[in-house]
Amino acid sequence: MFAKVPNPIPARMKGLNRAEICDVNFQEFVRDWDGRAGRAPGPDEPVLEGSALDARGFRELFESQLISRHLDLMARVLRVQNKVFYTIGSSGHEGNAMVARATRHTDPAFLHYRSGGFMAERFRKLPGMDPVMDSALSFAASKEDPASGGRHKVWGSKPLWVLPQTSTIASHLPKAFGTAVAIEQGRRIGHQLPVPDDSIVVCSFGDASSNHATAQTAFNAAAWTAYQKLPAPVLFVCEDNGIGISVKTPDGWVARNFANRPDLDYFYADGLDLAGGWGDVQRAVEHCRRTRRPTFLHLRTARIMGHAGTDFEIEWRSIEELCKVEATDPLLRSAVIALESGLMTKEEILEAYEATRAKCFEAAEEADRRPRLETLEEVMAPLAPYTPDEVKAEAERADYAGRRSEVFGDESKLPENQPPRHLAILINQALHDLFAKYPEALLFGEDVAQKGGVYTVTKGLQKAFGPRRVFNTLLDETVILGLAQGYANMGMLPLPEIQYLAYFHNAGDQIRGEASSLQFFSNGQYRNPMVMRIASLGYQRGFGGHFHNDNSITALRDIPGLVIGCPSRGDDAVTMLRTLMALAKVDGRVCAFLEPIALYMTKDLHEAGDGGWLTSFPAPGEAMEVGAERVYNPEATDCVILTFGNGVPMSLRAARRIEAGHGWKVRVVDLRWLLPLNEEAIVRHVGECARTIVVDEGRRSAGVGEGIITAITEAGLGDRPLRRVVGADTFTPLAGAAFLVIPSEEDIIAAASGL
Repeated sequence: MFAKVPNPIPARMKGLNRAEICDVNFQEFVRDWDGRAGRAPGPDEPVLEGSALDARGFRELFESQLISRHLDLMARVLRVQNKVFYTIGSSGHEGNAMVARATRHTDPAFLHYRSGGFMAERFRKLPGMDPVMDSALSFAASKEDPASGGRHKVWGSKPLWVLPQTSTIASHLPKAFGTAVAIEQGRRIGHQLPVPDDSIVVCSFGDASSNHATAQTAFNAAAWTAYQKLPAPVLFVCEDNGIGISVKTPDGWVARNFANRPDLDYFYADGLDLAGGWGDVQRAVEHCRRTRRPTFLHLRTARIMGHAGTDFEIEWRSIEELCKVEATDPLLRSAVIALESGLMTKEEILEAYEATRAKCFEAAEEADRRPRLETLEEVMAPLAPYTPDEVKAEAERADYAGRRSEVFGDESKLPENQPPRHLAILINQALHDLFAKYPEALLFGEDVAQKGGVYTVTKGLQKAFGPRRVFNTLLDETVILGLAQGYANMGMLPLPEIQYLAYFHNAGDQIRGEASSLQFFSNGQYRNPMVMRIASLGYQRGFGGHFHNDNSITALRDIPGLVIGCPSRGDDAVTMLRTLMALAKVDGRVCAFLEPIALYMTKDLHEAGDGGWLTSFPAPGEAMEVGAERVYNPEATDCVILTFGNGVPMSLRAARRIEAGHGWKVRVVDLRWLLPLNEEAIVRHVGECARTIVVDEGRRSAGVGEGIITAITEAGLGDRPLRRVVGADTFTPLAGAAFLVIPSEEDIIAAASGL
């Protein structure tokens, strides 16, 4: 069926420009075809005898294949003219157009970067949309690109439910699985979904990517879910071209690894042959939609023209091997189908081929004339939206008194009518309060349900709101954060719990590379609202070592667009949580709420029994402004201590001793918000005081203190007396040795003496 490679190999076939060679191959193959044409089938008749694909479907799929191919060829030509900025192409993968045809445009899709055929075909689902021009704008990085606004070449479309992915390897699989679970979860909690109830989720990736740890965690979670007979309608599409950049996939590996995997239903389809592959693709899609089970579609593809424009395969692959691969070009097989069926003549195929080329180049030239992003403000506009008035109004909204009464009981049992309590109890009460306010809120993680979490912070939530809204997950942080993104995609408000900050690092890319980047790369069209709760920081009296005493806040502060709040006392935790939920609800923000473990149960401040760290529950209607600091002894001007979390009560105790020893009046500022830092407040307090101490339990080379000191220095106050009290550059050891590496009251007092 496929083109035969000439022998001996002509000199031109040995050239570097394989794109040009594949282009010429197709034209010559069609011109030289000398087979026998059959009777042209009617639009609804099989395109070839025995095929499940009708003639109309073949024509449209072939057209989508041609669009995808010529977008690739155009990109290779115009990249050298700086009119196009992306050359990872879809050549050889054009058969994924069949997946688009078999699914609906309301089936959320998370796509591999070789998805030109899929996109061209899905575009036909809604009239009036132009896949060529939209793609050209994306290739040209035009700010009129409807997918990303010129921020990246992505396959994406809001009306077509294709959530933009960048250079995806496997990081999108957990959130695709999470979205599939969310479709079913939404129905169970009575939430109005933005897609039809019987939607499935499409997730495509390469054979090499299927080996990635992040992919494996998604497959495992999907199978774990199916094993419990819980719906998870995700269609994993492995586009197997046999190679990952230059590393070959062993023959038969994908089938061996997945064909008999329990609770992951396997289908195979030939993506190089539209007539032969369509029926199998259709069966896989129908199975996923009908059974609501995770389904694995193993789609045979080829990689034509190298990994990208910079990949000169001729330098590391033999010419014989290259020609063998190029002979499997799916466009050659589609040409044969068109000719053998009698559906198209050679002249009609070549005319369609050249017309598509002309359209792609014309669109690219037009896209090059369109405006690009020219200012930093334009680039950053969708990254971190913040509408303070709307957020404040939402955070202070208290129109759910009836539901609160159902949850807490009569007036006397409302949390604001209880005596002062410690941090853990107030967070627990705040969560109950917020769940009464937001029926779309979900809380999940390891051990959060019946047990109530390691520190009982979520105790009673499942009993109050049921297992559909509060539930345990696998011991897998990547899955937890993938689920969070899925629920957010479906319009819910997730509160995933990460049991310890050290465990976040296992799954950090789900926030850094995925959740926090979605608004940016979709130009604000998609968002992942969530409030991620993390038990954090040190000072657990030597318990647990590094894995339970992790101060690596820098790993979070490096994530663009993320909001980080860290309360040190219960009333602040309540008002901060209300604001974080409002940020997620109103502006779609991804938020991290760091809960200092060592302060969960702290009741006293200066001496045993003083109750100095107990606080009352703020009544509904009270919320904390983003960036707002808490100031202790605001009239003091001799010295200011800037700190957060565990550093706050420690600094207050040290301040009393400094005053006794030096006679200074000491102001202590709890910054509370760690990203973004309130630089204006920092500078104001430093400017009003004679001396400054920065207390940061993070490590010397990577903490919060650098940001504080940078703000001070850039404001022209760097010549003022200043000391930093900070942790050592080491992991936290076990037992009493822990207190050798994190700051102490004695360190703060010594810093004051140094000043």
